[in-house]
Parts: sequence; C-alpha cells; structure tokens
Amino acid sequence: MPSSLLDTINSPADLRRLSRGELGRLAGELRSHVLSSVSKTGGHLSSNLGTVELTVALHYVFNTPHDRIVWDVGHQTYPHKILTGRRDAMASLKQLGGISGFPRRSESEYDTFGTGHSSTSISAALGMAHAAKLKGERRRAVAVIGDSALTGGMAFEALNHGGAPHGVGPADLLVILNDNDMSISPPVGALNKHLARLMSGNFYSAAREGAKSVLKNTPLYEFARRFEEHTKGMVVPGTIFEELGFTYVGPIDGHDLDSLIPTLENLRDKKGPQFLHVVTKKGYGYKLAENDPVNYHGPSKFDPAVGLQKPSVAPKTTFTQVFGQWLCDMAAADERLVAITPAMREGSGLVEFEQRFPRRYHDVGIAEQHAVTFAAGLACEGLKPVLAIYSTFLQRGYDQLIHDVALQNLPVVFALDRAGLVGADGATHAGAFDIAFLRCIPNLSVLTPSDEDECRKALTTAFRQNHPVAVRYPRGAGVGKKIDSALTELPWGRGELRRESSLNAHGQLATPPAGGARRIAILAFGTLLHPALAAADKLDATVANMRFAKPLDAALVAELARSHDAIVTVEEGCIAGGAGSAVGECLVAAGLCVPLLHLGLPDLFIEHGDHAKLLAGLGLDAAGIEAAVRKRFPAPLALVKPAVND
Repeated sequence: MPSSLLDTINSPADLRRLSRGELGRLAGELRSHVLSSVSKTGGHLSSNLGTVELTVALHYVFNTPHDRIVWDVGHQTYPHKILTGRRDAMASLKQLGGISGFPRRSESEYDTFGTGHSSTSISAALGMAHAAKLKGERRRAVAVIGDSALTGGMAFEALNHGGAPHGVGPADLLVILNDNDMSISPPVGALNKHLARLMSGNFYSAAREGAKSVLKNTPLYEFARRFEEHTKGMVVPGTIFEELGFTYVGPIDGHDLDSLIPTLENLRDKKGPQFLHVVTKKGYGYKLAENDPVNYHGPSKFDPAVGLQKPSVAPKTTFTQVFGQWLCDMAAADERLVAITPAMREGSGLVEFEQRFPRRYHDVGIAEQHAVTFAAGLACEGLKPVLAIYSTFLQRGYDQLIHDVALQNLPVVFALDRAGLVGADGATHAGAFDIAFLRCIPNLSVLTPSDEDECRKALTTAFRQNHPVAVRYPRGAGVGKKIDSALTELPWGRGELRRESSLNAHGQLATPPAGGARRIAILAFGTLLHPALAAADKLDATVANMRFAKPLDAALVAELARSHDAIVTVEEGCIAGGAGSAVGECLVAAGLCVPLLHLGLPDLFIEHGDHAKLLAGLGLDAAGIEAAVRKRFPAPLALVKPAVND
C-alpha cells in the first residue's frame, strides 16, 4: 500500500478525487518531497516551496490539462511536475537526459507552454483563451505570474490587450499574481479573505452587473463607478487592473487552501478577464529558506537538516566575481561609471557595488528593453554606463541595442554573463547566440576573454572605448589564472599567438614538411582556448588566442592563413554567423583560400546537463577538438605522437 497520499497521485485526476480535508496533508507531503528532491539534485528551491498550496488548488479546481495553466518563468513548477506524473523523475532534475527545471511542451501535456524567461505567461495564456473562443471550445486559460515578472513591460502589454474588447468578445482569462515579496498581517489577511470570497462570488457579481444595467445612461452611473473604484482602492490595490479591464480579486493568502479553493472555484466560472492577487512566501515551510530566500533560490546539493554550508576548500574565483570586483575598482577610479542590472543583482555580481556605490546603482526590474535604453540616456549625458546582463536576456533588448545604442554610437559597456552553455539551466538560459547577433551590428565591438585575468583586462579595455562594446564571459570559474589587480588594457583588436607549431617556420611560409604533414592553426575565441591548447599539443598545431570577435585581428588571420595549410576556429557559441564565420569572411576579403574547419555549437538547442559533459558530447573538449581536426584533415598532422595510455 502507498505510504503517503502523494504516492497515490500520478495525475491531477487522482488529486481531484481527494476530499477537501485531505488537501492540507497532501500539500505538506508535496513540500517535503520538493525539499528532499532539490537537496539531492540541486535546483530552484525557495520559489517552489512558495507555490505548493497554489499548485494543489489550481489542479484541484481546474480540469487540467483541458484547462490551460501557463507558469511564468517556470522555475516554480516542481510541485506542478510532481503532481503531473513526474514524481519519480525528479531524481533526474536538470541532469543530462533527465527532466527540465522549467516547463517543456515536449515533456508533458500538462506543460502547456515552454517558459524560462519572464513576463511571457499572460501573452501566451491570452492567445490560448482567444484560440478557445475561435474554435468554440469551453476551456479556461490561467497565467500564473510573479510580482517580479510583472515588472516586465511585456506583461503589461498583454494586460492592456487582454482587458480590451475584441471581435470574439472578451477573453476568458484568469491572471494570478503570485506576490511573494509582501506579507499579510493576520487582521488584513482575514479581511481580504472575506472580501475575496465576496467579490468573486455570484451575489457580488450579480449585484454589480445589475447596478450597471439600472444606472447606465444616467448621471449616477459615472458617480457609482468611481465610488466603487475608490472604495475598493482603499482596501485592495486593484484599481490599475480594473482600469485595464480586469475584475480584480484579492489579495488573499496563497498558503491557505480554505481561501484559495473557493475563490478559484468562483473565478473558474466567470466570463471575461479576471485578476486574482495571492500572497505567498518564498521558502514557505522550510525556515532556513524562509529566512534566506536569496541563497536558497538555486542551491546545489545540501543536507536539509543542516542547510547550506560554506565549502571547506575555497572555490575558484568565478567570472561573475571577477566582474563584480572590477566594477567596484573601476567605479572608484572613474566617477562616471553607472551600473545597471535587470533584476539580477546577485546573479551578475553587483551586491558589493550596490553597497559601496548606491547612488550609481540601478536595478530596473525585469525590463531588459528599458535597461538598454536607460543606459543610452545616461551615455548621452556623458556618463559611462555598464549594463550587467545575462547573454540570453540581452536578446530581449535587441532592438534597443541596435536603435538606441549602436545607431547613436554611445559608449555603453555590455557585460554578458552566462555566455555559451550554462549546464543545468539548459536551452532557455544558454548564451549561444551573442557573437552572431552582436558582430553584425555597426559600431559595436565584441571581446571574448579566455581566462579570469584577461576578462578583467577586457572589461577595462571596453570601458575606455568611446563606442559600445560587449564583453562575453561564461558561468562559473575559469582555469584559475592569477588576476592582476591593475586596470590594464588589452591591445585593441589584437590577438596573440599562444603556441607555434614546430612545422611552421616561425610565422614564415615554409617548405611543406616531408611525409605529408599539415600545418594547422587553431584560432580560439574565449575559454575554449585551453582545450584547444591541449589538443594542439597532440597535433603540434599553432594556437592563437583571438580575444576579439569584432574587430577581428585580420592581420593575424592573414598571417596564419599564409603560413599554415588549414585553419580551425573554436568557440563556445553558435557556428552559424559566429566568430568562425567572421574568420571565413576575413579570408575571402583578403583573397586567401585555405581549408577551414569551424568548431562550435551546432544548429540545435542544447539540452541541460553537466557543462563539461555537454562540451565533451559536442566535441568541444580537448579530445573532441583533436578528433575533429584529424577527421577533417586525415593526412599525418604532427611530429608529436599521442602519449601511450593518455
């Protein structure tokens, strides 16, 4: 026999067979399972502990998957995954070949929309609601969005559209604001619970619509409408949503099933756009996470009985930490520096900067478009803005990057964290496309540092330019290179030779070596320089650390093309349009014809998994680079043979 209620739940249909009295027990077991699972695999914790009761209530009240639930961002969907048949699969969460940490349509019919970036849920759910109307299907669409995601402009664009009348009539859409940054004191909570049930019930709706009908076209109608709005505005913060055309209900306690379920049942049968405001607490039910939701947002494996512990051995310095320290040092040296982040203070390494330079720190919320143009405005007035942003999130501000920054040639520095693959977070968060989508923009330069020290130098170099520059660097630590504390620049637009083949006469065009050996030059962009160097030792190849994807060191490319039999480019970015493509274009422009091999990310969305394993699977580790070169250029390559048992 199952040892718990949760063991009996393999789908929401099983959940809906439970009595109301059993739901509280189920929620407790579900919360324990989330905590136990994440402690073993790592993943998002605080946000998932905060949505347990809401998830139970949604699947209990709505007929999922017929009714559609869209989770904004999706990092709070572990309870949803467990209740929709993936309880046992949680052991493989975010691991190679396992389930995703975010909703994926290919993973489950209950994942109605794939998410990972914020502020998209209302638009998607609104599209689903209108599709149901057009197809004559009776179903509800529900968008669950957090208070942080609601800062994104796209969310308000969708609200503006969703509350307006359309040809098929108003959409039957329910937006649930999961507000986890506020608390409700007991008296206010009790009052709001009562108001929510009253305002979502049939009596209130009938009375409201009846009064509208009676008073319409009379002088009292406008007075009554305004009186209702201002009266509600004194006790609930819903006036803005009412103005957008939604019927506002709440706020209510998002951990109180006795409040959630009847309110959702009332709203389920209402026509038109509805807005429910629920208040939850991140980390709810696990005191350590409640008290420190930031550090428990995305922990690695840990013992729940002990909590997060500092490692016994100090970890390597991460690129994010390199950026954070550089930012403080440069701000101390140049008072024009202003730092901007779109709601990623901790993730982008700006905690110390905010503490030391609060007047020059701006967290603009999840609003990447605004962040880019805000930086442009600062630059217009002679300041030097640095926008700290994940590579994948800069995609959301692409038009502003082109139109507001590059077109006006404004000196904005884009510090692109999480460039390349990001491991467990997968395709939604991978910075696979930045070189390709940035290098095609006039006036904009792109730097690709290979280690921690070079990253600091690249940031300094970028800051001292008088035009827009992006510096891309990966998640995690590098090779452990000692970092020079000085604010030193790199030679602009220049790469460097890091290894020279014994077959190449020191950069000169030599007589082809005997035995058909080929002279190979590997041009590395970014941190893949190091596996490229390891592969080159086996191949006796020349290796150049290119440093710049734009401007490309055309002189170095031409020199290597003239003195080698083949060129290999290596990058942790998409091959299509990437740095390797830039090298090919450079050779064509110089009239040089030499065989080329491009190594990088293929034309695929790369799955989640361990970063090193992903690179190895794509042939971007040392062994993979060596094998790819030998396959493409099968003639004898080197005087140095691989060591036995290597």
